[in-house]
Amino acid sequence: MARSDLGPDAFVSFLSESDAPAAPGTSFFDSQLGYAVRRWCPPLLGLDPHCAPAEYLERRRELGPAESARRLLGATGITDYLVDTGIPGDLTSPQELARMGGAAWHEVVRLERLAERVADTADGPARFLSRLADAVETAAERAVAFKSVAAYRYGLDFEPNPPGRTEVRMAADRWLAHRTPGDRLADPVLLRHLLWSAAETGLPIQLHTGFGDPDLRLHRCDPALLTDFARAVRPTGSALVLLHCYPYHRGAAYLAHAFPHVYADIGLALSYSGARAEAVLAEALELAPFGKLMFSTDAYGLPELYVVGAALFRRGLDRLLATWVGDGAWSAADAARVAELVGAGNARRVYGLGRADGPSAR
Repeated sequence: MARSDLGPDAFVSFLSESDAPAAPGTSFFDSQLGYAVRRWCPPLLGLDPHCAPAEYLERRRELGPAESARRLLGATGITDYLVDTGIPGDLTSPQELARMGGAAWHEVVRLERLAERVADTADGPARFLSRLADAVETAAERAVAFKSVAAYRYGLDFEPNPPGRTEVRMAADRWLAHRTPGDRLADPVLLRHLLWSAAETGLPIQLHTGFGDPDLRLHRCDPALLTDFARAVRPTGSALVLLHCYPYHRGAAYLAHAFPHVYADIGLALSYSGARAEAVLAEALELAPFGKLMFSTDAYGLPELYVVGAALFRRGLDRLLATWVGDGAWSAADAARVAELVGAGNARRVYGLGRADGPSAR
């Protein structure tokens, strides 16, 4: 989460994936996500639901960022935070987040940022690749998963098979020859090399798919483009977790249905769809096996986003299950089992949380 006490403009910037201002005469509060924040968060700070944005932000300022975060996070019911430690900015540490939320934390290592950090100090391609291999191995010892944003950096229509040594060495040479510290990794060969290096560790790999900020090309972020990669990587034993997915969440559900090591996580889509989250969740549940769909919030920057993500997931799933039980399509016992699987059990199994030989909760 952001450390500083955010002003109104900074706060609302976290309510959109856009890098442009809201339409004239509006703010990003005028969205499904913005309305969801106004519905679920004000009561946790002592205000009425749907209060005016200015009133909410003033109350937040009165309490201060730390107390606001403590109240908001404490109401989510989240027991474990899986934290992507590769996001730039002045953000709270995973330890601080977990402490304010009264929960455990586990690290997710962003592959591209890992490679960029190695490149900042490496002397030549041979040293870079050697240090990168060591860095991936070391990260695998402490993390519960890796994450890739190849969708942003190149797209998901990359060659599915692992690149050869010569190809990787040449790509590293090209990239480093013109790189200055801090430059982003976008070379498709090195992105593939990272994915395969991570897969060989056996840890799960989270993959951004679907919508995001304007830096990506949406048609190249369709998870269906990962079909051949999913098939090729299966022998490594690494699980692929498809994140966000919208508007391709039905396609992600198909991949989770078709491949035993593919899972879907549509948390961000639920937050952004707000009052329509139930419909999006229902579409994902049409085809995804119930052991292959996972809850998350994908929250970042604001504690409010953890609240909204948890509330919309819980409300949407409760209403869907109640309808199916009421119609006689499901038994109450089956509904309770699916709620536990999707809400917690699947993630605990895939990421090894709470397992004797898995990562320890920090």
